[in-house]
Amino acid sequence: MQRSDFRFFHRLRVRWAEVDMQKIVFNAHYLMYFDTAIADYWRALALPYEESMHSMGGDLYVRKATVDFQASARIDDVLDVGMRCARIGNSSMVFEGGLFRQDQFLVGCELVYVFADPATQTSKPVPAALREVLTGFEAGESMRIIETGDWATLGEGASALRRAVFIEEQNIPEALEWDEQDAVVLHAVARNRLGQVIATARLLPAENGISHIGRVAVHRNLRSGGHGAAVMQALEDAARERGASVVALNAQRSAERFYVRLGYVPHGEGFEEAGIPHIEMRRSLLSSSSQ
Repeated sequence: MQRSDFRFFHRLRVRWAEVDMQKIVFNAHYLMYFDTAIADYWRALALPYEESMHSMGGDLYVRKATVDFQASARIDDVLDVGMRCARIGNSSMVFEGGLFRQDQFLVGCELVYVFADPATQTSKPVPAALREVLTGFEAGESMRIIETGDWATLGEGASALRRAVFIEEQNIPEALEWDEQDAVVLHAVARNRLGQVIATARLLPAENGISHIGRVAVHRNLRSGGHGAAVMQALEDAARERGASVVALNAQRSAERFYVRLGYVPHGEGFEEAGIPHIEMRRSLLSSSSQ
């Protein structure tokens, strides 16, 4: 087994609590490593696991787990856990994992899952949609689709995500979340291959060459997956096409580093909005420099 056999990796560092009296990783922890990688694999598919399985009317149950020990990992080793979907049967699917220290193969794993009815735990055929997602990912296909449009077209999915993020997660009063702008501005959503909305934002009309982006929300289970950046890029492109030279937004201070990575810089003093610290940030659309 080689690193080149995998397109997905989850990185971790061996902790003190995972080492046994022989000063190597206790054997049972390797299954935990592979299970952690599987959870991250679903995020790479842009699938919030629980919601996705519920939408397909089933869940995955481990039928068999096999671990192949070749060499040991030690405290503070940085490990890359490769994971791939190797085969899909009628109701089962086989995942293969490989644990590497740099290019050295340490431990292999085979996990056999069965797709089943959660109520009866009887097997069901793997849904065609899930089969297409898995085969598409392993073939290198994109796991998200970006759409832009009006509220009538995208509002149902965008509003559900905004409600989950702003009202339920961040406790922003509902009266502050919805306004008359939604009906007239341009919206962007990112959908996964099941059609679920996983990120959204909106673009207000330009004033004096400045377009404002707002209501940027990403599904809480899929953050740091590039989905927020993708909807931002779509709206920045739209702002540029409309003649704007600068895009601005009111960023929550907790998300400031995310926007800095996208080329935004703080503008003015910080302030509070809905009880949450914010800072205005801007980005030039005229060149690679920021404003």
